Amino acid sequence: MRVVITGGTGFIGKRLSSELVAKGYQVVCLTRSSRPSDISGVRNVVWDGQSSAGWADHADGAAAIINLAGENIASGRWSAAKQKSILASRVDAGRAVSEAVAKAKVKPQVVVQGSAIGYYGNCGPEPVNEGAPKGDLFLSGVVEEWEASTDPVEVYGVRRVIIRTAMVLGSGGALAKMLAPFKAGFGSYLGHGHQGVSWIHLEDEVRAIIYLIENEKCSGVFNLSSIHPLTFNKFADTLGKVLGKKVRLRAPAFILKLALGRMAEEVLLGGQFVLPEKLVSAGFKFNFPEAEEALRDIIKEK
Repeated sequence: MRVVITGGTGFIGKRLSSELVAKGYQVVCLTRSSRPSDISGVRNVVWDGQSSAGWADHADGAAAIINLAGENIASGRWSAAKQKSILASRVDAGRAVSEAVAKAKVKPQVVVQGSAIGYYGNCGPEPVNEGAPKGDLFLSGVVEEWEASTDPVEVYGVRRVIIRTAMVLGSGGALAKMLAPFKAGFGSYLGHGHQGVSWIHLEDEVRAIIYLIENEKCSGVFNLSSIHPLTFNKFADTLGKVLGKKVRLRAPAFILKLALGRMAEEVLLGGQFVLPEKLVSAGFKFNFPEAEEALRDIIKEK
């Protein structure tokens, strides 16, 4: 019942760690910091982000290894150095997981490989499922290499689940950056606003990961996204409605591109309408299928 998590101190990882402990799992969180975990029942283990040195023994006989490590893609303009760092942080972590699995005498039961819906690129108005082809953007290439970094674990007969996650809504992450301007009445639409916004409530994200760990028949790629994606215009209107604020502003695309370059084009102005067909077919039920109820739940928490 041991679960090893890379990226366990992040927005998703912390909530996931708490839920796993509540279900009786022993959680080992790999982190760059030597500080002990502030979550009871979670053990922090220092690692370098690049190898299995210092933690490979925890992979031996583990119920699962969950690889969520990766640098934040939306923390600023993408310089050449930033793009290199975004890719390396993900690929290095995946290779470290593969290395640990190779060393394990008793192989982990499953490896959950973090990923993102950026794989599909900008898809226009047509919905996409897990069978859609890879896009041609920078993030599409990053995701492809990120997923491939743990391909070797399957050689050892280890079940592998790839979770292509949409924008996660919770008390943190992308939503936290939106709340202040929206609350102040300065929320805005981005560009034409017709770009797809695929999202998932943090609670459903964590529930889905645990569901995929515990269901041995589940393997391969799964989209972790609500069954009801929407346009950015509709998402902004919904957030404004929940906050009791009217959205009146629109950030022109050329201003966003001027300020943030390629990051704005791919993350803010691009999008896709992603459907979680395999997750639904596997029997998973969403607690928050609609954006309004998800946002109300999160903002009520705050």
